[in-house]
Order: sequence, then C-alpha cells, then structure tokens
Amino acid sequence: MDSNVKGLQHIGIPTCDMDGTIAFYRQLGFIIAFQTELEGSPVCFLQGMGLIVEAYCSHETAGKTGAIDHIALEAEDIEEAWNALHRLGLTPLEESIRYLPFWEHGVRFFTIMGPNAEKIEFNQRL
Repeated sequence: MDSNVKGLQHIGIPTCDMDGTIAFYRQLGFIIAFQTELEGSPVCFLQGMGLIVEAYCSHETAGKTGAIDHIALEAEDIEEAWNALHRLGLTPLEESIRYLPFWEHGVRFFTIMGPNAEKIEFNQRL
C-alpha cells in the first residue's frame, strides 16, 4: 500500500454557502482549481498552501463543528489500492470503484470507514 498511495489529495468540506466558502478560502490565498456541478449542486476544488479543499453543498453536515466529511488519499493505481485493502480485510463502502467527471479526465475512487466514523477516500485523478 505504501508504494501506491502518494499522500493527501484533498479534504472534503460540506457547505451551505458556496459563495461564502469560496470567498473565505480566496482571502487565505486559495485559487479555484476546478469547479463543476454534481447532481445539480455546486462542487469547488480550491487549491493553496499545498492543499486542495473540496467544497460541496450538504445541508445535513455543513456548519457543524468537525464537519470534515472525508480525507482523500492520492492513489497511483486505484485498482491496486482496491485489491490491497481487500487483502488487508478492509471493506470499501462502495461495491466497486466509482467514477466522477471531475478535473480534465475524471477521477476513480472508493472509500472506507475509519475507526472513528471518518471516511477515507482513495482517489486516482485520470
């Protein structure tokens, strides 16, 4: 697993106010690296200080203390990461590796649940 996973890719933060979130992170020096909609809701990847924040609308969890939805790790080979986790006896939350049309060529990803109900996403940008 160590040779396949390169490190932190992004942190997912839910918001009820996308414009306010973008303005806040821009004040800190972040730029919009990628912006789209998913199922009619805005998604914005903000990049700065060696970090990418994925802001997305979620009225269920946004605004609550500790409301970081997931930590995404960059996988060089998502298939190998999937197989390695199964060899470790860990079960992904998804039944298969998923695809989203984010960035220029899309991403493939899956998540596992951590011991404190935190989601850990393994993500390969295509």
